[in-house]
Amino acid sequence: MARNAPCPCGSGRRYKDCHGRLDAGAASARAAPGEAQASGGARALHDLLNRALAAQTAGRAAEAETLYRDALAQDPRHFDALHMLGVLRYRAGDIDEAIALIRAAIDVDASHAPAHSNLALALTAKHAYPEALASVDRALARAPSHPDALNNRGLVLQAQGRHAEALQCFDAALAHAPDHPRILSNRANALLELRRHEEAAQAFARLVAIAPDHPWALGYLYQTRMHCCDWSGIDALAAQIHAAVRAGKRAISPFMYLAMSASPADQLACARITAAAHARTQQLPPRGARSAHGRIRLAYLSANFHEHPSSYAEARLFETHDRQRFEVTAISFGPDTGTPLRRRLERAFDHFIDVRAQSDADVAALMRTRGIDIAVDLMGYQNHSRPGLYAFRAAPVQVSYHGYPGTLGTAWFDYLFADARVLPPGEEIDYAEQVVRLPDTYLAHDPTRAIAGPQVRADAGLPEDAFVFCSFNNNYKIMPATFDVWMRIVARVPGSVLWLAAPDDAARRNLRSEATRRGVDPARLVFAERVPAMEAHLARHRLADLSLDTHYYNAHTTATDALWAGLPLLTYTGSTLASRAATSILHAIGLPELIARDPEDFEARAVALATSPALLREIRDKLARHRDTFPLFDLPRYRAAIESAYQAMWARSVAGLPPAAFDVRPEGRIELRD
Repeated sequence: MARNAPCPCGSGRRYKDCHGRLDAGAASARAAPGEAQASGGARALHDLLNRALAAQTAGRAAEAETLYRDALAQDPRHFDALHMLGVLRYRAGDIDEAIALIRAAIDVDASHAPAHSNLALALTAKHAYPEALASVDRALARAPSHPDALNNRGLVLQAQGRHAEALQCFDAALAHAPDHPRILSNRANALLELRRHEEAAQAFARLVAIAPDHPWALGYLYQTRMHCCDWSGIDALAAQIHAAVRAGKRAISPFMYLAMSASPADQLACARITAAAHARTQQLPPRGARSAHGRIRLAYLSANFHEHPSSYAEARLFETHDRQRFEVTAISFGPDTGTPLRRRLERAFDHFIDVRAQSDADVAALMRTRGIDIAVDLMGYQNHSRPGLYAFRAAPVQVSYHGYPGTLGTAWFDYLFADARVLPPGEEIDYAEQVVRLPDTYLAHDPTRAIAGPQVRADAGLPEDAFVFCSFNNNYKIMPATFDVWMRIVARVPGSVLWLAAPDDAARRNLRSEATRRGVDPARLVFAERVPAMEAHLARHRLADLSLDTHYYNAHTTATDALWAGLPLLTYTGSTLASRAATSILHAIGLPELIARDPEDFEARAVALATSPALLREIRDKLARHRDTFPLFDLPRYRAAIESAYQAMWARSVAGLPPAAFDVRPEGRIELRD
C-alpha cells in the first residue's frame, strides 16, 4: 500500500497519516493476546490488511471485503479491519452492518477521530440525526481542525435542511483543505439549496477547474448557471455534458438533463448512470407468495406533499380514489409545512406516514410489513427524491408517475405512465419501464381549484394597454434559443411585453442584458413577484394575453394553471416526453391549433395571435367552452382510467406474470401491446 496515497477510510488524509500504524510492529501491538501476536501471525495479519487496503483503494470492494473478513477471523477486535470493513459496508448501502462494525472499532479505540466521523455519516443515512451530530462532535473534540470531520458535520446538518449552518462547516473545512473536491462540492450544494445560485455557480466553477471529472460537477455548474440565466459559454458546457453522458460518466442529474437534451436515448443513458449509483448490494429477504386480497393497497411516495405544483394537481385524485377497490397510503419523506394544502393531503389518504426519520431500507421494510401492493413514485430524480428505496423492491409493483417526465433507467421500476402524445407508439425502446398509455393525457389535474377575484395590471407592474406575453416556467428551462424566439416575437409586436417568473436577481439582470443583446429594450421584460396563495397566482394569469412555452422541458402543471385560468398557451412539439407534455395537454382540451410544428411556426403563430384580436378572442372563447367539457379537467374520467391501469398491473402480478406494456382505452378496456 503506497503510504502517500489517500486513505480509503474517507478521512481525506494520506494513508500514512491516518493508518500508518498498519506497520507489522503496530499490527502486532494491536493484536489481541494469543496466537495472532506471534511474529508469523502478526506478519500474516499485516499482509492481509495491506492487501485489503490496496484492493479497496483500487476499487475492488468485494476482494477488499473478503480480505478484511479474513483478518477479523484472525483478530475479531482489530480496529482497522473493523473500521475499514464498516466503511465498505456503508458504501455498499448496508447501513446497519456499517454502523455495527464502526461502533465495534470505536469500542477498540475511541480516540480515532475519522471513525467517529464515519459513524456520523452512517447514522445520517439512517436519518438518526441527533446521534450523528453527537458522533461527529466527538470526532471534532479529538481533532478540531480535521477537514473531514468538519465536512461530515456539514453533511449531517444539510441532511436536516440546516443549510446555512452546513455552509459554515464547509467553509471551516475548506480553511484547512482549500482544494478538497468533495468539500468544495458540498459547499456548492449548500449554496444551491439556499437558492444563492450565482454564488453556487461560482463555487461549482471552482470545483470543475480543480477536479473536472468530479461526479455531477459539470451538471451542477450548468444547472446553477441556467438558474441565473447566465448563458456565456453555455453551449460549450452543454457539449461537454452530452459527451460525458455518452461516455457513461456521472456528469449531470437526469432531472436537469431533461431540460437540455433532445435525445430520448441520451436521457435513458443519463438515467442509467444515476440508477447505477442507487443500486443495492444489500437486499431485503425474499417476498412471500403474492396473493389477491380485498382492496389493492396503493402507496404514493413523495417529498412534495405540501405547497408544490404536483401536489396541487394531484390532491383531488388522492381524495377521490375508489375506496371500495383501493386502500390508499401516502409515504412522505418531505417536510411537514403545516400549511392548508399539507393538512388537506393528510386527510386525502387512508394512511399518511411520515418517514423522514427512516432510511431507505427501513421504509422499504415498512411498506412490506404494511403489505403495499403498488408503489407509485411521484419524484423520479427530482431534488430530495429517494430512488434507492425502490431498489429494495418495496412493493411487488413499482410505478413511475407524473412528477418526472422521463425514464428512470432502472430494473426495479416496472411501469411508466404516459399517453400517445408524449410517447407515441414505436418509441418505447428508449424507456426502461413498460409503458402504460392512458387515454387523453397522462397528467392529473384538480378541477376544483379556486381562482381569486379580479386583479389589475398596475398592481403587477404591467402596462395597461400592452399585449402581454408571459411564461411562468422555471427560468432554468429557458434555453438561449428559446429566448431568441421570444425576443423576435416581442420585437415584431409593437408595444408588447414579456412577463416572466424570475425571482433570482442575477437572472433578472442577465435576462435584461440578453434582451439588449438581441435589440430589445430590457424595459419590455416584466418580472413577476412570488405570491403566497395559489388562488392569487391563478388569478394573475388573467392579466396576460398569451402564455409562451419553453421547449426542451415544457410547462406541465404551469400549462394547466394557465388553461384553468383561461389563458391560452402556445407550444411546439419536441422529441422527448418532457418536450411533449404541453402537446398532450392541449390535445386533451381540444386546442391543437396552439401546437406549432417548429420554432419558426411557433413565432408565426404567436405574432398572428398577438396582432389579430379576433383570432385570439376565438381561441379564448373556445378554451372557455372546452374547459368544462373536454377530458383535460374531467377528473372522474381520468381516475377511472388510472384505476383500471392499477388493477391490470396488480392482476398480472398476482398471476405471476411479468410486467407488460398496455394501453387503457377511454372506456377502461385494457389492451396489451406486443
